[in-house]
Parts: sequence; C-alpha cells; structure tokens
Amino acid sequence: MNRALTLDDLVVAGIALAAGLLAGFLLRLLLRWLGKHAGRTRWRGDDVVVDALRTIVPWTAVAGGVAAAAAVLPLTGRVGHHVDQTLTVLLIAVATATAARVISGLVQAVTQSRSGVAGSATIFVNITRVVVLAIGFLVMLQTLGVSIAPLLTALGVGGLAVALALQDTLANLFAGIHILASKTVQPGDYIKLSSGEEGYVVDINWRQTTVRQLSNNLVVIPNGQLAKANMTNFTRPELDLTVLVQVGVGYESDLEHVERVTLEVVAEVMTGITGALPEHEPAVRFHTFGDSRIGFTVILGVAEFSDQYRIKHEFIKRLHARYQREGIRIPAPTRTVALQGPGPEPGLVGLPQQRAGRPAAEGTTGRGH
Repeated sequence: MNRALTLDDLVVAGIALAAGLLAGFLLRLLLRWLGKHAGRTRWRGDDVVVDALRTIVPWTAVAGGVAAAAAVLPLTGRVGHHVDQTLTVLLIAVATATAARVISGLVQAVTQSRSGVAGSATIFVNITRVVVLAIGFLVMLQTLGVSIAPLLTALGVGGLAVALALQDTLANLFAGIHILASKTVQPGDYIKLSSGEEGYVVDINWRQTTVRQLSNNLVVIPNGQLAKANMTNFTRPELDLTVLVQVGVGYESDLEHVERVTLEVVAEVMTGITGALPEHEPAVRFHTFGDSRIGFTVILGVAEFSDQYRIKHEFIKRLHARYQREGIRIPAPTRTVALQGPGPEPGLVGLPQQRAGRPAAEGTTGRGH
C-alpha cells in the first residue's frame, strides 16, 4: 500500500524537476559554445555531432529530472510503470532522431569531402536516415510490449508486392547505388553522355541524377539510363586534363621560328592565366600539309574542364597578336577554280562554226533575193 503524498515529497520532486530543467538549459548553452568552436574547423563532421547533441542532451537531462521526481513521489505501481514507459519511449524517440541526424550528416560530409565540390549524394543520406528511423521505431514498439514479428512478416509480404509494382523505381534506386559504389561517377564530376547531355553532377538521389550544365540549366537523368549510357568522365581519374588547339601557318614560314614563338606564348599563358597548369610541359606538333597551310596542334594543360574555354580564348588572342608582330602569316583557305568556255549550242553539233554563227536576219535577206 502506498503512503500518502506529503509536502516534502512535492518539494523534493519540484527540486528534482527544476534541476533537470536547469541542467538541460546549461547543457544547451555549453553545446552552443562548442558548436561555434566546431564551426572553425575544416571537418564538417564535428559540426554535425555537436548539432545533434544539442537535441538529445538537454532532453535527456529533462527526462532525468522527471524520472527523479517520479521516483520521489509515492506513485502507484501502474502509474509508475506508465511514467517509466513514457520516459523510455521519449528517450528512444529523441535518441533515434539524433542518431539519424548524426549518421546521415556524417555520410553527407564524407560524400562532400570526396566529391570536392558542394554537392551531395542524397541517395546514401536518405537510405541511412530511413534505416535508422525504422530500427528506432521497432525498438520503440518492442519497449511498449508490441510484438514486432507479425509486423516484420507483413512487411516482407507487402515489400514483395511493392517491389513488383515499383520495378522502374527500384531499378533506378539500385542503379544509383551501383554508380556510387563503383565510383565511376561522383557529385562534382563533369560528365558527357553519348546522347549529348553534359555538365557537372550536382546530386545522385534514389531515383535520378541531376546535372548542371555550364549555362546553369539542370538536366535530370534517370539513374537507370545513366548506368546504361556511354559516358565520358572528364574529372576521373585526374581532375586536370589537356586541351588541343589547331593552328596553321603559311608554307613560306620558318617552322623552327614558328615553334619557338608558339612555345613562348604557351608559357606566357600557362603562368599568367588562372586555371592553367604552369608545370604542364607545352608541346607543338606539326602534322598536316594542307591546301594552303601547314597545320599543327598546340597542347595546353588546364586544371579543370571549364577552365579550357578561358585559356583557349587568351591563347588564341595572344598567339594572333604575337604572329602579327613576328610577321608569321596565318593564310586563309584559297582555291583556284578553272572555268571552261561554252560548247556548241544544242542541235548545231556537226555544223560548221561559221554557219552556226550567222545571224538569222542575214540568212532571210539572202532567201528573199
């Protein structure tokens, strides 16, 4: 039999509850201070952990204060059991949400650090969050005394029906997982498909891949289509690449002089333009005796795909100005066209040229005489 509630019990319970609230408030201030210091670090994972702890730690302190207050009060067995169950479920829910936030945030931080740009592979983030929340929900049901075995059986049968109904969606899901797991494409890569789409991979989610073109338009590609397409990845295995520029000079040019001047312009561009690779060894390769010029290729090194347009722009401008100063001619294409005179008129083939050329009036006058 429970004893009667006294004023001392209420005072002690109030003190325990107030202590839990005060502890939660102080811990939240402490974690906010830690969050400011974590924001100064390069790794984003500590920001995720501190931000998640700002949710679970104060609630844990409050729940501890409530539990201490309930332990002091002379509650009946049934009421005490319900209070314990409620606090346990509350802590499980908060812990599950916090774990989902921490794990998904860490996954996102890892994908961003590996991609090299501000992009995210949300397919892994979403899958991680759903798995953690599902596990927490099952633990919560088990705590409340609900048997989860029939629920798992029903989910298995229902999952088969859903899989048959959502074949295309699941195909895109597993295609996205395969793309990321094989590391052929990652957020931040510049890709070009055989169908013509090209751009930076912004995100790979459970259904589609988003590509941002250089014009800032977004192209949405289903993961299944991306997995089947012939694709060129300009970012892997290395970010830097070479760019070929075709040039031609006249046949009267001194090719040794042309090569030396061209290499000087290349060196000037490689050291003076952002995005160029100064350590890249320039190269000039003559390859064609054309109709009006000797053609050659200039090989430039760029740090990233989109840098090539600015570097080619500056190189062509500077090379053209330098050629003009050096007297090197870049000939325009020319062709010699030979025209033949008209042949005999139709119907007069075989007639003497003199007769065929006589005016009609002269012949009429002769017949009149």
